[in-house]
Amino acid sequence: MTSLIHSINARYGTYRGYIRLALARLSAKTGRIDSYLHFEPASIQRLVFVCLGNINRSAYAEAYTRHRSHFPTCSIGLSTTTGAPATDLAIQKAADRFIDLTSHKATNISDFEQQEGDLFLVMEIRHANILRERYGQDARILLLGSLPKRRYVHIHDPHTLSSDYYTSCFNRIEESTRALLSVLDAQKETQQQTSKEQRQDTSTTHA
Repeated sequence: MTSLIHSINARYGTYRGYIRLALARLSAKTGRIDSYLHFEPASIQRLVFVCLGNINRSAYAEAYTRHRSHFPTCSIGLSTTTGAPATDLAIQKAADRFIDLTSHKATNISDFEQQEGDLFLVMEIRHANILRERYGQDARILLLGSLPKRRYVHIHDPHTLSSDYYTSCFNRIEESTRALLSVLDAQKETQQQTSKEQRQDTSTTHA
């Protein structure tokens, strides 16, 4: 029994995290959260990672994205103090992956200015619902963990939890972010190819 509890805590944070993931997957299968599972990459101009405190999950997602891509990105918290640093354990776990969180400063949603083309990338369904209520139906909102083949439509908050779960949490964030960037890179290549073909057509027309 002890080993089972340790396994759950290491993989899902807590038993509550495991249950919330199961319920989120059920919501995905039944179509109740379809609007949070799809997006149009062509319209995206900035990635906005969102969690509660902006000192663990979204902080790492932003830093990891900046490490791997030049795509415009930022992160915010739904209930935090603007200027708060990342947690010590988040900084340590990020450093283990050659990601620097030492200069991260949290941004509360009240201090955030939405821009056209923003894609909100959330960790939990409740985060998506809060954003939908605040910004309306036109806001682009995606569950970050919905992108990999094995969906983690609930990425539980690691705050105050075990070192092992921080590792699991950051692994899922990395896997999800890589999948996101892959989609965006493919869209960029398609746009570049289309633009090249249009230029060639124009050149042929004027020849």
